[in-house]
This record gives sequence, structure tokens and C-alpha cells, in this order.
Amino acid sequence: MTSNTFIDTEQDQTLMTTALTLAAEAALAGEVPVGAIVVKDGKIIGRGSNAPIGSHDPSAHAEIQAMRDAAKSLGNYRLVDCTLYVTLEPCAMCAGAIQHARIARLVYGASDHKTGACGSVINLMAEQKLNHHTQVTSGVMANECGSILTNFFSERRKQSKLLRE
Repeated sequence: MTSNTFIDTEQDQTLMTTALTLAAEAALAGEVPVGAIVVKDGKIIGRGSNAPIGSHDPSAHAEIQAMRDAAKSLGNYRLVDCTLYVTLEPCAMCAGAIQHARIARLVYGASDHKTGACGSVINLMAEQKLNHHTQVTSGVMANECGSILTNFFSERRKQSKLLRE
């Protein structure tokens, strides 16, 4: 989806760095390292990191956590005029929640070629039949966002191999 909105690439990178910090925190907790923040008027109003394992909640993805936090901050489930930054391309569940929350813009880092629902596997954001369309910017700090995931899973495979030996 295209927009005439001015995009500040430097600001996107700065904010994605904050999401990466949250992803690193998720990794330390044994969760898949994905981090997300919601920004309105240049201010972070919501933060989240993956927590489905620790919370025993399949919906506790970083995006959902950040949107829940932002909705509490605003006192409204609609996150109009907000931008969501997330280190990994959202899945279908998260893409649907993003649209229902009326997030204006989504910025993500690494593409997800297994479950990505914003262009990699399917593109819910481009579905014209839906009543809300979120502007998507992809690939912001993609290498850094991808590396944290690659390193996490590589380390898990090593640990698993050691346990089998």
C-alpha cells in the first residue's frame, strides 16, 4: 500500500533498534526473539516481546503484546495514527489484529517465508476487500532482525545436539 506520508528512514532504524532490544529480551527468556513497539506522535506507547511459551498463550506474539500495551496507554482498542515496528514480518493472526486495531503503518525487519502474512506467504495488507489498509514498510534493518533469529535457532540446535549426545 502506498501513501504520501513522509517516511523518516533514520527514525525507522532508531525505533527498530528499540524493537531489537525487546527481541533480545525475549531470547533471554527462552522465547523466539521477536520484539515490537507501537509509536504515536513520535512517542513509544506500547512495547511487546514474544511470550507464548512463558505465558502459555498462543496469542502472546510481540505485536499483540505491544498493541495491548498501547491500547491500555490510549484507553482505546483503536490505534489510529499509530505505527507498529516489529522485527519479524507478522503472521496472519497478527496481521488481522493490526488491521482491526486500525494501525496506520507497519514497519518490519526480517521477512518470514514460512508464515509471513504481509507479502512473503500471503499479503493480508493488500487485500482490497478488507475495510482497513495499513501502509507497510518492509526490510528495515532486515539483516540485524534476521541475525537475531538465526543465531537463536542455531544455538538451540547446538543445545539440542549436546543433550542427545
